[in-house]
Amino acid sequence: MAALDVVKKYYDCFNQKDWNGMLALVSPDIRHEPNQGEARIGLEKFTAFVHHMDESYDETLTDMVFFTEPAGQRVAVEFVVNGVYKKAEEGLPAATNQTYIVPAAAFLEVANDQITRVTTYYNLPHWIKAVSE
Repeated sequence: MAALDVVKKYYDCFNQKDWNGMLALVSPDIRHEPNQGEARIGLEKFTAFVHHMDESYDETLTDMVFFTEPAGQRVAVEFVVNGVYKKAEEGLPAATNQTYIVPAAAFLEVANDQITRVTTYYNLPHWIKAVSE
């Protein structure tokens, strides 16, 4: 399967909240580089992150635009995060089911039909402002 197809399937699973389907597409040695904080290495840590995010946020991604590079191993995707902040995170505002819309992007690497790296970027101060108003 082409890297672009793997990544599109990954995000389709995300939007369907099919966490098992999404996790089946990542490598056991996945490297997750979040917008804030240290990288998570390995499927166990990434799975814990996905479940934690599901408890705290309800998100759907829209306006997705995918970009690939000539070797076909890296995919970039720009999207809009449409979310509900369900459960407060330490150091962030209180959660009262506030809605938010923020632009974001991710960069992914694929090898042997598995995602080996996910790096995500968004504007955290913009998100904080959205859930604080």
